[in-house]
Amino acid sequence: MSRKDAIDSLFLKKPVASEKATADKSAARVRTGAISAMGSSLQEMAEGAKNAARLQDQLASGEVVVSLDPSTVEGSTIADRLPTAIDPKFDQLKASIAENGQQIPILVRPHPEKTGRYQIAYGRRRLRAAADLGLEVSAIVRTLTDRELVVAQGRENLDRADLSFIEKALFALRLEDAGFDRATITAALSTDKADISRYIAVARSIPERLAVQIGPASKVGRSRWVALADSLGKPRIKEAVETVLESGSFKAADSDARFALVFDIASKRTTKPSKKVKAWSTPKGKKAARIQQEAGRTALIFDEKLVPSFGEYVADQLDRLYVQFIETSGGGNADPE
Repeated sequence: MSRKDAIDSLFLKKPVASEKATADKSAARVRTGAISAMGSSLQEMAEGAKNAARLQDQLASGEVVVSLDPSTVEGSTIADRLPTAIDPKFDQLKASIAENGQQIPILVRPHPEKTGRYQIAYGRRRLRAAADLGLEVSAIVRTLTDRELVVAQGRENLDRADLSFIEKALFALRLEDAGFDRATITAALSTDKADISRYIAVARSIPERLAVQIGPASKVGRSRWVALADSLGKPRIKEAVETVLESGSFKAADSDARFALVFDIASKRTTKPSKKVKAWSTPKGKKAARIQQEAGRTALIFDEKLVPSFGEYVADQLDRLYVQFIETSGGGNADPE
């Protein structure tokens, strides 16, 4: 320290150069810390503003991911899947969500008529699992028209776990009955109009109650559903099927086995009895009558154009012919009591 600095320090109360430098550094540190803190605050505010803007964009586009109470989410307007009492895949999904949480959100739209409620487009099994576990469900909320809802519903299900034939058929039928045009239905099922026509034709032939009781039957294709539909047109088959539906074996079986039980009973009952047809010709070679024999009955049909009144004549001779038959056959079992 110089003599001048010492005097200035003692008598004039001026800081010496080294002390001044130290003070300047301390002030600089204070200013730097304050500016740094302010900078951090501004950065956080900027990030918050970005997040808010991002959220605002999502809201503006009608889409945001939220956690919802499962009880506020209602089913879609058109059901696409058939419920099944035995569903190992659902049990696996539920266990996975319980252990690892919900990895993929469901898709919902704000309910068009009820404030604070939603309608689901896809993810019903995840919604059901969350409800069973007492958890909120992670959901994408998107503004959707009725058409966009069913198209999103159909395509997501096709991408994730393909619908069975009967589920596609019933989904197509329900969409048509709800007033959707064929273009929307083909978009929802990612197929062509010819397939849609086949789906709807089969779905109209199978009673929905029966399809629901059987379930999705994922291993059963169109041909066997068509065969079952053809069989169900007969009263006796309907009675036999109803008996199967009430059986313990049916109720304990999975969906594919349930179909097999119904299909087997329908196939056995629809076996056509053998029929024999013979022709009777006049001495001049004209085929004037047809004799049909099948399962305990015989029919004799005359062609009235070729042998007019002959049928009536034969009918009048039945008593005499019958007596002659008894006499020649020795009684037999011709007229059992």
